[in-house]
Amino acid sequence: MIRLNETHDPALRSWVPSANAAGTDFAIQNLPFSVFRRQGSSEDWRGGVAIGDQILDLAAVAAAGVIEGAAFDALQAASGAALNPLMALGPGAWSALRLALSRALREGSAAQAKLGTCLVPQSAAEHRVPARIGDYTDFYTSVYHATNIGRQFRPDNPLTPNFKWIPIGYHGRSSSIGVSGQQFLRPVGQAMPAGAAQPSFGPCKRLDYELELGVFVGPGNALGEPVAIAQAEDHVFGLCLLNDWSARDLQAWEYQPLGPFLAKNFATTISPWIVTLEALAPFRAPLQRPADDPQPLPYLESAGNREQGALDVQLEALLQTARASEQGAQPARLSLTSYRHAYWTVAQMVAHHTVAGCNLQSGDLLGTGTLSGPTLDQACALIELTVGGKQPLTLPNGESRAFLEDGDTVIFRGWCEKPGAARIGFGECRGTVLPARAIRGG
Repeated sequence: MIRLNETHDPALRSWVPSANAAGTDFAIQNLPFSVFRRQGSSEDWRGGVAIGDQILDLAAVAAAGVIEGAAFDALQAASGAALNPLMALGPGAWSALRLALSRALREGSAAQAKLGTCLVPQSAAEHRVPARIGDYTDFYTSVYHATNIGRQFRPDNPLTPNFKWIPIGYHGRSSSIGVSGQQFLRPVGQAMPAGAAQPSFGPCKRLDYELELGVFVGPGNALGEPVAIAQAEDHVFGLCLLNDWSARDLQAWEYQPLGPFLAKNFATTISPWIVTLEALAPFRAPLQRPADDPQPLPYLESAGNREQGALDVQLEALLQTARASEQGAQPARLSLTSYRHAYWTVAQMVAHHTVAGCNLQSGDLLGTGTLSGPTLDQACALIELTVGGKQPLTLPNGESRAFLEDGDTVIFRGWCEKPGAARIGFGECRGTVLPARAIRGG
């Protein structure tokens, strides 16, 4: 597990004034990574670090000559069009770069004069998916989400027999992963209407969001060599926000026997910023599990994971309808939860994913699954909040929603805060539903 160090000191202040503002997502104690360029330009994509309302251009920092040694090697690896080279270097390099950037950005730093020209306003930037994602696996780690969904189909026995024994997952589609601001067409496909003798074909009628975290893999493992749980976090670069959009009517018809297919592969949206595990160290929490639940099998168990394997990341889902946007209304909160409620941790996900011999690679993405908490206001999908669409939500402007409509924008936010630690934020993950493409036969 990552230990606290000088980069976590809540008293640190930056010479970038906006990084010291109350409530900022991007204080100097955070320093998350993305890939960006100036909006609308033909500039090369390159790595950047958020500091206040600015982006520190890492390619420009490398050219400025203010960072040396192992930190400079990591800086060069972070300066290109994807963060995979940095992710492959491992925790020692990541920590060296984070420390060097922290010192360079602090008040009184001798590097201020040179680095002041390396800043780009976030408002003037555009982002891309920050890594080449070779593979994407989505897990199912919230016992509350699994129970809420299970009750709708199996009221007397909502959980599947394996849920409390293994971190369940399925392999998703990496090609349709987009960055915040993604707009996607409503999916079309087959669904089986209640009481019908055969399926219908057309646009999805039960489109949903799922509030998740994404986990970016750092160094990979060799084929056939599983990652032990005690070393699992050495293979994790950091976390982002993730929206696993879901076509519930398509999903209900197709998912047996092999799981989601068209219901999930049309779009997945992630936030542009990857918050490193090191930045999240002050917000570790014990893994909470009822004493009468099955205890993890040995390959999923370690003292460190039990003592501080959970992360207290606050997560919020909001909805901005097209009408509300026209009215100038603020987005409506749908749910508020915390990642500390997850039944399976990041380390357990990595250990289980590799135990049969699967080789993870730098830049691979793991989804945590929908992170619903123990009460209904902490449910993180409309299928839960509306009890399968039977109890539509009434929004502040009088509109109602059972599922998402065309023009709806779903916004995720995430942050960590507690007394004695600086606030750490994830920025936003935003995606918008567009009307389905016209269906042509033949």
